[in-house]
Amino acid sequence: MVIGSALGLLVAGCASFPEQPGPAGWSAAQQLTPQAGPVPELPGELPKAPQGQEPGQSQTPVPPPQGCKDFNPAVVGTCLDPVSGVALTDVNPSTGAVTALATERSTGRLVRVAKDVDPVELARFDVDAAADGGLTGLTLSPTYPEDQLVYVYVTTATDNRVMRIAPGDVLKPVLTGIPKGPSGNRGVLAHDRTGALLVATGDAGDPASAADPASLAGKVLRIDGSGRPAPGNPTAGSRVLASGLRSPGGLCVSGDGSKTWVTDAGASADLLYRVEAGKALGDAAWSWPERPGVAGCASMSDMVWVATSATPGTLSLPMNPDGSFTGKPEPMLGGEDGFGRLGPLVALDDRTALAGTVNKAAGGTPVSSDDRVVIILRPDAAGGSKD
Repeated sequence: MVIGSALGLLVAGCASFPEQPGPAGWSAAQQLTPQAGPVPELPGELPKAPQGQEPGQSQTPVPPPQGCKDFNPAVVGTCLDPVSGVALTDVNPSTGAVTALATERSTGRLVRVAKDVDPVELARFDVDAAADGGLTGLTLSPTYPEDQLVYVYVTTATDNRVMRIAPGDVLKPVLTGIPKGPSGNRGVLAHDRTGALLVATGDAGDPASAADPASLAGKVLRIDGSGRPAPGNPTAGSRVLASGLRSPGGLCVSGDGSKTWVTDAGASADLLYRVEAGKALGDAAWSWPERPGVAGCASMSDMVWVATSATPGTLSLPMNPDGSFTGKPEPMLGGEDGFGRLGPLVALDDRTALAGTVNKAAGGTPVSSDDRVVIILRPDAAGGSKD
């Protein structure tokens, strides 16, 4: 069940990038409750359901969208191109109004979105969006409330790279020279509990490069904010944390920092890997030969939540505390109350996540307000049904 009254419930690419001007329209940090790295917090509790009503259920139907106006209170941003990355930046403690950032893969835009407000373009990257490339990854600095730093993963005309964006500053390359090829250009970002930046890279169409320790392709990299190998990496002087990816779609770290997961479009199946430092990814923790299009992921205390970009909704994998799975993936949010096909997914707490839709991509069924940034609630946490 998607949050019926989400906001009320929560409160009740080029070498020339460094010479570009800094993002326009950037606002100063507000003293609210922003996402702060891997363990964002949101104010408030879910209210008790009225008598005879399941928790999380809406009492009245939500009207369909009218143009870019979307009446579902779980919707944060509307009328975007297919969304490739999302990040929560502010939650107003008085009103529950949410502000977020979103990236569009093919246009190269980074925008700020808020309910019933037109998206504000903060930066635009010159991207090569052929195949699976473009502007594909987004994450905030672990100290975003203080420094307002944003990191993105970009496919340029010559390479794949990580860029850093700060208000009033030029767009700066953090890590360049990640191989680019006819496929395998998608990359995604996250931070671990130490504040190191995690970068999952594609194999650039060369599977051998994913196993080559000297190549940045097909890897989970662990770097500092300047692109250097982060302290504590398995091999001193190397950025490589794990190897063996093809085209990663999601990268997520559990709230306690003990588990890291990455989704991947493998050669013959969609895959979910558990990342272990210094080890090749090897056998997948779960595989989907039917290819639902696994994308963003969220590592909750008792499940891994995976967005699917080829089929509507999400999948949840019930999980033991040690990271082993207790059953088959369960479909969630695929019914009429869902938002269609989802790409990025970021945990906000153990019950909710921020997601972006990709309904305008090939095969999707968009509504007038697509593509959207939305807040979703896990059905089992709300006591509702899975569909």
